[in-house]
Amino acid sequence: MTTFRLLLLALFLCAPAAHSDGLPRPLSDADFIPVNEDEARLGWLLFYDPILSGNRNISCASCHHPRFATADGVSLTLGEGGIGLGPSRRADPDNLPERRLPRNSTALFNLGAADLPALFHDGRIELDPTRKAGFRTPLEDDMASGFSGIVSAQTMFPVLSQDEMAGHYSENDVAQAVRQGRITGPGGAWDIIARRVAAIPEYSARFREVYPHLDAPGDIHFTDISNAIAAFMAFEWRSDDSAFDRHLRGEATLEGAAAAGMELFYGPSGCADCHAGPFLTDHGFHAMGMPQIGPGKVGRFERHARDEGRFRVTANPADLFAFRTPALRNVARTGPWGHDGAYSDLEAFVADHADPKAAPERYNRAQAVLPALPGASDFAVMDDPAEVAALRKAATDWGVALSGTEIAALVAFLESLTDEAAIAGRLGVPDAVPSGLPVER
Repeated sequence: MTTFRLLLLALFLCAPAAHSDGLPRPLSDADFIPVNEDEARLGWLLFYDPILSGNRNISCASCHHPRFATADGVSLTLGEGGIGLGPSRRADPDNLPERRLPRNSTALFNLGAADLPALFHDGRIELDPTRKAGFRTPLEDDMASGFSGIVSAQTMFPVLSQDEMAGHYSENDVAQAVRQGRITGPGGAWDIIARRVAAIPEYSARFREVYPHLDAPGDIHFTDISNAIAAFMAFEWRSDDSAFDRHLRGEATLEGAAAAGMELFYGPSGCADCHAGPFLTDHGFHAMGMPQIGPGKVGRFERHARDEGRFRVTANPADLFAFRTPALRNVARTGPWGHDGAYSDLEAFVADHADPKAAPERYNRAQAVLPALPGASDFAVMDDPAEVAALRKAATDWGVALSGTEIAALVAFLESLTDEAAIAGRLGVPDAVPSGLPVER
């Protein structure tokens, strides 16, 4: 036998065997990008530091906190003008938010996946080898240079949004720059944020230690900040040690309702048709009849309250009301569920997901977890029969009949995807940040 054939045989014998029961292979180090821990530790401080927001009052952790499994525990939160954390967040009576944030805060698990192709509920940031930066965003190609990848690039949007982190136009220098269309270059919104960070001696020193090419504080750019935060998220919330993961590795065995749910998930329920592969997602976009609540994903001067999902990116009618298939690690802890967090009951969510055409009309709006906001019209879409009919029409024809016992079993399986260590994170919440601003705990 030739050396080449011996090598092939060795690779075959060492390769993980495909599961005959249709289960995915277990995750391994090869599924994740390598991370520099010093870079991650710098990003850790930046992630929890309100210095990145226009009014220095909101950090990344305000909407993505380990206390709420890297989300925020509500359907649609209040960004600028909100006070408090998670379900306790409320409107500041002296600075009322103009509206709720239009989409549910996504969980941050496994953002260090090596093959992550897209981000956001509509995939508006996605890999694209034809672009100069290697990925496509709603911004111009030149604005995407310097970011380490799509996880880094996604940070460009919250800091520019007046409802999320920038603040209202008259409140601060970042918001004013955004209003004037000055994003990049000296005096642009990103430059203002970078100069704030560079002016703090501890940050300046840490950046030069992590990125040796930065000779002076003035060399720090917003992309350096974003790259550090991306490294932190990849390092902090890798999730591959749930009961299900241990089952896949042969270290333990799922039993009882969780085992029955796993059989359904990878069998007659059809869940694994979309929640496929080792990360439990096909990375695709599907219209699942999701009820729509809140202000909708619309331009500031658009009147309708709908969220057209992937259609806003592609303009393809087939993508109307389609949203990205989420990965499912820790899903039992990341509710409320759906692109707008319409469901706070996981069993109800699973039941409606199994019958997308019927979901819009049978939705129980009492499931919405919405901090009080005077004047909010949260159910405009669901109160409009024509809008509900449009959701039903666009919903996929896929569906499966599930009994109450089967739904409970599926939920038990979803609970087996919980990785407590990943939720807590490797570094946890810092006691303080270099800016001296309060840390949300």
